[in-house]
Amino acid sequence: MRIPMKVDYGVRALVDLATHYDKNKSATISTAVIALRQQIPEQYLDRILLSLKQAGLVASTRGPHGGHILNKNPYDVTLTMVMNALSDTPTAPVNCILEPDDCNLSAACAQREVWQSVEEAIDGILNATTIGYMAAQQSQIITNVNLGR
Repeated sequence: MRIPMKVDYGVRALVDLATHYDKNKSATISTAVIALRQQIPEQYLDRILLSLKQAGLVASTRGPHGGHILNKNPYDVTLTMVMNALSDTPTAPVNCILEPDDCNLSAACAQREVWQSVEEAIDGILNATTIGYMAAQQSQIITNVNLGR
């Protein structure tokens, strides 16, 4: 499975928002600030944030003090939700997992069972990993780097 760049950038933006998460929703962060901190092209990030807003993961406000904020608790946002919001590419490693009728050998194929196991493992990781967890990991990494560990 290959993660599309759009998803990678979306996760980076959400982790950035999560590290600055304010339950009162008073502190929005501009696209320009996120783009700079995460080294994401600003115009591309605008489109990603729009998709995340349409999926209900991000709230946005316009104007001179506008910006973006998580629309949900970061621990309630899974990587599966991000993938669904930003990717048209299925996570299945081979097409026969999604469309077994497309292959005449599906019913008696040892490979299919292995690929199904790979798919289930991927789905399990994406469902179990939250943006909140990733933001906490990111903060810990930054702390360790700053302490010289």
